Amino acid sequence: MDDTTPDAASDPRFAPLSARPGKIVAVHLSYASRADQRGRRPEHPSYFFKPSSSLAPSGATIERPSGTELLAFEGEIALVIGTAARRVSRADAWRHVAAVTAANDFGLYDLRVNDKGSNVRSKGGDGYTPLGPALLDAADLDPAGLRVRTWRNGDLVQDDTSAGMIFPLPQLVADLSQHFTLEPGDVILTGTPAGSSVAVPGDVIEVEVDVPGGAATGRLVTTVVQGEVGFDPELGSTPSADDLQRAEAWGSRKAAGLPAETAETAAQGSSGAGKSSHTGPNAAASPASAASPVLTPELRAKLEATPVAGLSAQLRKRGLDNVTIDGVRPLHPETKLVGTARTLRFVPLREDLFASHGGGYNAQKRAFDAVGEGEVIVIEARGETGSGTLGDVLALRAHARGAAGIVTDGGVRDAAAVTAVGIPVYTAGAHPAVLGRRHVPWEHDVTIGCGGTTVQPGDVIVGDADGVIVIPPRLVAEVVDAALAQEEEDAWIAQRVAEGHPVDGLFPMNAAWRARYDAERTAAGSTGEDER
Repeated sequence: MDDTTPDAASDPRFAPLSARPGKIVAVHLSYASRADQRGRRPEHPSYFFKPSSSLAPSGATIERPSGTELLAFEGEIALVIGTAARRVSRADAWRHVAAVTAANDFGLYDLRVNDKGSNVRSKGGDGYTPLGPALLDAADLDPAGLRVRTWRNGDLVQDDTSAGMIFPLPQLVADLSQHFTLEPGDVILTGTPAGSSVAVPGDVIEVEVDVPGGAATGRLVTTVVQGEVGFDPELGSTPSADDLQRAEAWGSRKAAGLPAETAETAAQGSSGAGKSSHTGPNAAASPASAASPVLTPELRAKLEATPVAGLSAQLRKRGLDNVTIDGVRPLHPETKLVGTARTLRFVPLREDLFASHGGGYNAQKRAFDAVGEGEVIVIEARGETGSGTLGDVLALRAHARGAAGIVTDGGVRDAAAVTAVGIPVYTAGAHPAVLGRRHVPWEHDVTIGCGGTTVQPGDVIVGDADGVIVIPPRLVAEVVDAALAQEEEDAWIAQRVAEGHPVDGLFPMNAAWRARYDAERTAAGSTGEDER
């Protein structure tokens, strides 16, 4: 060993571990709270490496390099591998973990765009992975019962548990082990919950992992200092920051002191320029963002005032006849359903596929956790009513997320309890059996078939006591205006029928009745009256 290289056992950077780890693997998005904050949710875990030279003990300092502004902290649960793991199952994965401790996965957002997803420079700097101070024996811990908390200058800013993770801790170990051998001493940084933000020189950041009411690592303390040395443009790319990076580093545009997002800034953020690599390659995009117009309050109000039958007639006039979701009935026939589609697809039960896709944080749970305000979860169940496709817990989750409703061409379990939630639900029937009797939750936010028609993410869904209809986003404004005009005309005809006139020549109107109708409408308009 070179005399100038410190022995790993005596190097303070590795003190909590007693040895230099061969690998530090970090997870991108892994907490539901963080995914909700970012507005995107990964289908599968994704990873990056950090150099072992980035490790630091509790009590160390971290430099914010000269010429940068966006050094962000991320409190995390760190796993230390105890025995080699190669292609281990999720059930066996935890026994390969020797210890759990606290970590702070610092990152310099000013360099993220230049890194193009590798995070080599943005997260690999000296001192960018504080770890410790104490190790907790993993054998004594429930991997779903750990808590991570972060304080900035004494204020609690992150507080979540491993139960809130999209991907359970054993799954991360098992997944990594199918790609390469996890060796004793390797470290896995398991991602950060909501609340990560920017630290400035002078800030003191503390992270602790514990079992609430039980064992704790103690607080991992790091102080931010201002660096005096910048980056040489003659050698490589230099830091740069835009509003997208500022918003993601601080946690939101508001926290970054930026104005509220406009359509233009939203388009810039989704264009790929400067896109955050921290989401990982499997992050699910918002389904309606690219194709569908926003349902403005005015347009939503018009749809709520328009019968589905009237919308159906107008779509038929435009050559769209197969746009109804057939075979479903409302649990709340008195309540109108209006929203944009968020889709979920089930495939027929096959036991081996249910074993791989049916448990844990599956596509069904991800869809209900991701649904947004004013969106409708539309479920493809192939018309199979021999089991439930949702129950009261998921209905409650959708309601809490502000969803406009749920449509499934399959069954509903605990139908009375689902009805009591109050969210509009359309279903092909009730059934007491759980999902796994007939279905495998397969994927979400894709084009699906429901009740005999095709539904794409972002389609506009409208339902009433007659049924549910799917409207292509580009036609919504045109169709609803035409349907309202037709409703007005039909109401006038109904008045004439009530007066005793025969329907012959009136419904539909012949030339004479049409002339009378137009004349009355013109007169009503000139006097400022409006029968609508």
